[in-house]
Amino acid sequence: MRLRQRVQGTAERPRMAIYISNKHMYVQFIDDTAAHTLAAMSTLAAEGAAGCNLNTARVIGEQAAAAAAAKGISRVVVDRGGFRYHGRVRQIVESAVAAGLRISDAAPAAEEAK
Repeated sequence: MRLRQRVQGTAERPRMAIYISNKHMYVQFIDDTAAHTLAAMSTLAAEGAAGCNLNTARVIGEQAAAAAAAKGISRVVVDRGGFRYHGRVRQIVESAVAAGLRISDAAPAAEEAK
């Protein structure tokens, strides 16, 4: 089964689609039920993003999480776009989670500790 057939975004939990080319990285938050992009970030628009390396992936993840938070998005489902969950893709997701996005239905660690 193809990845896109398993991963569907909704208005409450949009799909965080990641695409990495040879020169740039792109992250979009997509509501598949309405076929609408809710927020987006890329190395073309990000501040402090130069090149296509792990440091840039960290910056893109943080800024994508900030753009999602500005639109009221806190929970997402990750669409790695066929790329392995490794390197830049992993860095984007982990930095977005560190910046406040949730990718699972489990309660955040800070809430569990209380």
